[in-house]
Amino acid sequence: MDTNILLENGTNELEVLEFLVDGNSYGINVAKIREIITYQAVTPVPNAHPSIEGIFMPRDVMITAIDLRNCLQRGQSEPKGLFIITNFNKLDIAFHVDQVVGIHRVSWTEIIKPGTTVSNPEEGISTGIIKINGKLIIILDFEKIVTDISPETGLKMTEIDELGHRTRIDVPILIAEDSPLLNKLIVDSLKKAGYENLIHTENGQEAWDVICECKEEGTLDQHVKCLITDIEMPLMDGHRLTRLVKEDPATKDIPVVIFSSLVNEEMRKKGEALGADAQLSKPEIGNLVRIIDDLVL
Repeated sequence: MDTNILLENGTNELEVLEFLVDGNSYGINVAKIREIITYQAVTPVPNAHPSIEGIFMPRDVMITAIDLRNCLQRGQSEPKGLFIITNFNKLDIAFHVDQVVGIHRVSWTEIIKPGTTVSNPEEGISTGIIKINGKLIIILDFEKIVTDISPETGLKMTEIDELGHRTRIDVPILIAEDSPLLNKLIVDSLKKAGYENLIHTENGQEAWDVICECKEEGTLDQHVKCLITDIEMPLMDGHRLTRLVKEDPATKDIPVVIFSSLVNEEMRKKGEALGADAQLSKPEIGNLVRIIDDLVL
């Protein structure tokens, strides 16, 4: 299936691939997908996590295969179906699914944040729900799935320790990140690095509302000297937020740092076209602090 779908920069749209596992519909952002292939035999890894089926090497690249049915606590997959091969956080991972249904183009404003009955902030693996033709599609948090299986692939907090002792830095930073866990980790990391004056929001719309309110009050310099944003967020994504900031004469000089698992070559070009001052993949928390230092100090 061709996943090379081009979206205009900053339109607040995304493409969601709908797939089936055990008869239920789930979704993944097409921007995470490298390709989709038919299932092929894998080599089991001794003492691996129960959700890891094994490894295989299409075109001389070693890829870890994850059994999505097992992750969703629906038993083990049969040796058939499809592999959705993804790339995010600089990792190539195949997710074993039963069937692919198709691709839907939607606005981030159409994505419903899951309630606590579906996904609580600390343990849930759903980032949102969309309704297509009366059917609900649950968008899975693939970053959390991978981090739960292999914690060392998440934010490397030891990188902050390596920066050594730092004095308090009063530069105001605005953060837009929809994952409660990552939001907390980013805030904790920045505070550990000396940045104490932080405002954290759950999506691009909330961040933009903060910026607009500060503009109206004439307090932008006191509250927003730098913006850190994820790309994937409900209501308004990071690319749309970056575009709004850089097109507004009152805010265009605010440094924007895109900090996302989706930062690859194609996404980097999109971010550059929108005016982002820096772009990093999410494991690079140490580099995030260094780049903020360069931009604001």
